[in-house]
Amino acid sequence: MKAVTVKELKVELNNRSHNEVIALCLRLSKFKKENKELLTYLLFESSNENGYINTVKAEIDVQFEQINTKTYYYIKKSTRKILRSIKKYIRYSKKKETEVELLLYFCKKLANFKPSIQQNTVLKNIFMREMSSIKKKILFLHEDLQYDYNVELQKITI
Repeated sequence: MKAVTVKELKVELNNRSHNEVIALCLRLSKFKKENKELLTYLLFESSNENGYINTVKAEIDVQFEQINTKTYYYIKKSTRKILRSIKKYIRYSKKKETEVELLLYFCKKLANFKPSIQQNTVLKNIFMREMSSIKKKILFLHEDLQYDYNVELQKITI
């Protein structure tokens, strides 16, 4: 089966009744965890972006605490996993401020992580790549926010 375009889906959803659209959304939420998470964000979290950011930051804290620090191999795997989940939450929000805020928080946690990421090239590269990504994303924000985030960015060092 080939998926149709978003435009065709939009036209078809406009032709459906309100109850049918609700039933389709509920059925869609049963198939993948990401679908359910996105619906949760859209229905409950999108009106309170600061609360959403704080919730994600708390989850990041928990994930960093659970990292196995015996070898850098496990640290790298866990760091990539954390970054994947952050990017997923950023996709739900689609707000540049949220993206910068969460990536800055990730970089702060990674810079302060023990054992130091300075000893590992891959972890340093992940850190540097995210820092350069943040610098690029900051340019698209309002001037006041640019200043605030640039100040925060300069505080982060490994």
